[in-house]
Amino acid sequence: MSLATINKYEFDLTQTVKADAKAQAFPCGQTTSTARHLTQEELDKLSSDEALVSEFKQMKLEKEVQKNWDLFYKRNTTNFFKDRHWTTREFEELRARREFESQKLVLLEAGCGVGNCIFPLIEEDPHIFVYACDFSPRAVEFVKKNPLYHRERCCAFQCDLTKDHLTENVPEGSVDVVTLIFVLSAVHPDKMKLALENISKVLKPGGVVLFRDYGLYDHAMLRFKSASKLGDNFYVRQDGTRSYFFSKEFLAKLFEEAGFQSVVNEYVLRETVNKKEGLCVARVFLQSKFIKPANSQTGSGLLSYKSSKEGK
Repeated sequence: MSLATINKYEFDLTQTVKADAKAQAFPCGQTTSTARHLTQEELDKLSSDEALVSEFKQMKLEKEVQKNWDLFYKRNTTNFFKDRHWTTREFEELRARREFESQKLVLLEAGCGVGNCIFPLIEEDPHIFVYACDFSPRAVEFVKKNPLYHRERCCAFQCDLTKDHLTENVPEGSVDVVTLIFVLSAVHPDKMKLALENISKVLKPGGVVLFRDYGLYDHAMLRFKSASKLGDNFYVRQDGTRSYFFSKEFLAKLFEEAGFQSVVNEYVLRETVNKKEGLCVARVFLQSKFIKPANSQTGSGLLSYKSSKEGK
């Protein structure tokens, strides 16, 4: 890849993330139960992009997924994403799931990145304890080097949610709230259920998963070039990181098959204006809440099945 191509890609990717950051500053937007309507031009573009990345390349991407995210954080360190100060406004469960104000809330941030979500929460709430994990060892090291990181308030560790048991670092059934924010979209769709079953093991019965991620027909999905498609609503960026764009139906079915009950599951529509380029683009996110039933049993699912086979 030429230097000019790399520079252009990094500029394009930066613009996309800046648009995400702006949308996150005002995350409410317009909520709706129906998917965004596409223009004829957008429909034509999607219908013309049916060719998939070769099976060989897809296998290579899956094999190198950790490497690609580690390189992402090596390039961008802690400067790429903005801190998410909106989570307590959007998800009242981060405050309300207590019988009294000083009661400790135990949170798992699944896919913590460099801590853009957890450190605003730690600063704001003295009675929260956070388990934070990420696929990238480099991202976890950035979390541990943050001046706000203290072991009595936070425990950060590297974890592949699709195969590493969370119970090796988090006591089973001990977590009140799990945040899954712009994380599941980076996981291969065939392995998403594994991640959710893993999360369920450490979540208390009656505990909640707070979800926000890319929604179907988001602008980022429509701007992918040809030869980027891995499958239905699943794409690869030029740096090898991947992104899935969720429909509410797919997400609801995914969580239900992993043993959760849906509480809220809605699209959030926003328009983001790029004044420099004179563009107004449609952003689509999916914001949802899922409950682990009070009578749920831990220790079931594909990860425990795999573990039992490995132990024989």
